[in-house]
Amino acid sequence: MKLSTKLILFITGSKFAVVLLFVLCLPFLVQKIASEYTNYSLREQQKKVIKNVEKNGVDYYLQGEKNFGSYTMLKEEYISIEQSQFYNHIDTIKNAQRVFADNDTLNYRILSYTFINGNRPYLLEIGKATSSINQYNKPLQRFALYILIALIALTVVIDLVFTRILIKPLAKIISTKLLHRKFPFRKQLEKVKTSTTDFNYLDESLISLMNKVNEAFVKEKEFTANASHELMTPISILQSKMENLMADEPMSEEVTFRIMGMMKTLDRLKKISSSLLLISRIENEQFIKNNTVKPLQLIQEIVEEIGHRLRTQNISIEINISSSAMLKNVNYDLLFQLFYNLINNAIKFNVPNGSIFISDKELENKCYEIEIRDTGIGIAKDQIPFVFDRFSRTNATETTGHGLGLAIVKSIAIYHQLEINVESEMNKGTTFRVVFPY
Repeated sequence: MKLSTKLILFITGSKFAVVLLFVLCLPFLVQKIASEYTNYSLREQQKKVIKNVEKNGVDYYLQGEKNFGSYTMLKEEYISIEQSQFYNHIDTIKNAQRVFADNDTLNYRILSYTFINGNRPYLLEIGKATSSINQYNKPLQRFALYILIALIALTVVIDLVFTRILIKPLAKIISTKLLHRKFPFRKQLEKVKTSTTDFNYLDESLISLMNKVNEAFVKEKEFTANASHELMTPISILQSKMENLMADEPMSEEVTFRIMGMMKTLDRLKKISSSLLLISRIENEQFIKNNTVKPLQLIQEIVEEIGHRLRTQNISIEINISSSAMLKNVNYDLLFQLFYNLINNAIKFNVPNGSIFISDKELENKCYEIEIRDTGIGIAKDQIPFVFDRFSRTNATETTGHGLGLAIVKSIAIYHQLEINVESEMNKGTTFRVVFPY
């Protein structure tokens, strides 16, 4: 999973967790707020009553009576003042019930307060019906929830935008340094501009590492090319001297056989050097890709050249290649070598009286595929990943060759940006598919 995806999921998940927690706590919060506001309004009314009493006297309310009581039409609020026999300091706010003259019992949030006026104690009560307090709870909860959701949505958008801006340099580092990079790295690697220290360090480390890998790869190719090239001269001189020795000097049959064995070894060494030199030239892109090739004609030329081997092993070959297919911007000689090696292997590891099938087709993504299938001895599944390795022999019965044929095939495929796939089953055959890009 990408870092940006993880960050987005974390940010979104954390916001939803906050919303869920707030929703669970919202009723208690709203109730607490409503209760505190009710207490505040009761205190404000208390101050007004006491102020009126101090200014106008308690008779302003009692009007000559011992008690005073007043409530609204719906009995949502009430106020009462009554004379007390004893003075006990009371200043509380609590919930309680009150019964009215019509036997109507209601629950109230009641402020109780005692005060002295004219050397007489009085008890003041101011009440607010709890039903009237709670009637705004649900609208308040909905309003608070809507506000929270809007804020969460806004913060999520801000976080997402900030996250994208923050990790944009990382995405650029990945796209320019890691994705779709063709090895060896021929283009100069440029630093990604970023103010994040960690990304700067990562970018510089990747550039340094890639440069070192590139230098090592170039040195290896140069060594392979130079060694292969330099070996050709002494090998040719030794072959020439042995041929002259056999032609000029009379020798026994045993010595002749020994010299012939040495010449075969030199010939094998020469072929290995030639193959390594060819791979090095391909990897150094010393071939021009400006030919237009007809696959059918190419395959027919290869079969004609290698036909004697087919007849020797009595192997049949069936070619179903479209005559209208064309491959552009390729190197003819390299493609000839690629398919020659594949067909040669199909013959080499086939069974007597076996078959080879060569066909082509257009794929769904408009790519072009050539398939070479044989009825040979096959390759073990655990060896298939290594078939293109240099000096690799993946067939148990293989006693000839030097294991560079498929390595050359892979180098040519990489140079032409081709995809090559292998399927095989022991004692049933092997299939190679070469896919040309659109």
